[in-house]
Amino acid sequence: MKRWIPFVKSSPRVAVVRLQGAISVPARGNLSDRSIAPLLDKAFKTKPDAIALEINSPGGSPVQSSLIGARIRRLADEKNIPVHAFVEDVAASGGYWIASAADKIWADPSSILGSIGVISSGFGAHVFMQKQGIERRVHTAGKSKSMLDPFRPETEEDVERLERLLGQLHDTFITQIKTRRGDTLAANPDLFTGEIWVGQGAVDQGLADGIGHLVPKMKELYGDKVQFKRFSAKKPLLPRFGLSMGHDMAQGVAQGVLAEVEERADYARFGL
Repeated sequence: MKRWIPFVKSSPRVAVVRLQGAISVPARGNLSDRSIAPLLDKAFKTKPDAIALEINSPGGSPVQSSLIGARIRRLADEKNIPVHAFVEDVAASGGYWIASAADKIWADPSSILGSIGVISSGFGAHVFMQKQGIERRVHTAGKSKSMLDPFRPETEEDVERLERLLGQLHDTFITQIKTRRGDTLAANPDLFTGEIWVGQGAVDQGLADGIGHLVPKMKELYGDKVQFKRFSAKKPLLPRFGLSMGHDMAQGVAQGVLAEVEERADYARFGL
């Protein structure tokens, strides 16, 4: 009631939004623009003095990263509310893209930041298929339709095309970071090579603004009486057990296990 009493100053308020996990298309769950949009909308609608983002993500989809980052920036500009990003274990690749949407980035001394690059991975099974006597039959309308088919040998043309696409995505990523962090970035030729930095090293490179944890830093900036309201996504009951509605149970379990393995692999790239 205090905030509604005239001439009585209310305590500062900070809305805390948690952004956890690998970034992927909405159909696969995890962190996506669709999953996080309601949380961000609710957080900004409360008209807090600041938004604090708890980020722990190894990256993922460049498009979803861009959409989430753009949504954060759009809401921050519309509501005129400062945004602080607090990195936990990792904000790498797309995770760092999202962090760059904040006005300030804070990290733990052991946080991993950076990995400003783009990766495409796959496999080739054509030798195995040949040894097993399996014939691959593919018919397309358009010579590029079957580019990088894992069941046939790689071609120089396909690799060149993929590298061109990756280069375009990388340029977009670099533009985002330079636009948001240009004045603080160090003149380091390794900054956009996919290299990563830990804690103070990230600060020295201009990837973060300082070492700090959410509660003490917000109290330092907004006073000891600051109040926190948390917003975090809750997974439905069945997906927690690897199940999904509308699908065969075995298929749901397989999809849940695969998603878990892929996310762990994403974190493992940073030793986590």
